[in-house]
Amino acid sequence: MKGFQLIFFTQQGRKHGHVLLHEWLMETLKTIGVQGATMVVAQEGIGHSHGFHSYHFFGLPDQPLEITMVLTEEELERVFKRLGDEKGLQLFYAKSEVEFGIVGGQPSASESSFAKGATSDE
Repeated sequence: MKGFQLIFFTQQGRKHGHVLLHEWLMETLKTIGVQGATMVVAQEGIGHSHGFHSYHFFGLPDQPLEITMVLTEEELERVFKRLGDEKGLQLFYAKSEVEFGIVGGQPSASESSFAKGATSDE
């Protein structure tokens, strides 16, 4: 299948309203029907204003985070529509075209409907 990899970059302690931004984003992605997203905690990073962000025992709020997902074009449009409508939200992202699918045998009964519908030759 053809689609997009979308990565959002933020910090552990950043808030949107009164909620941690990464928690708000993960819940929002779930409510708009995104099939999956992965949050990765980074050790260090350099922000858009060239500031150094890192994990320290006393500096957890500054720890960099990435939230990554692979989306169909329809899902991508829903994500950008929902986030674009959100007042007060500013969130840096990177978007790339990708090919994705499932490799291997038949999916087990416990796998999602997405996995059942995707094949490596689409």
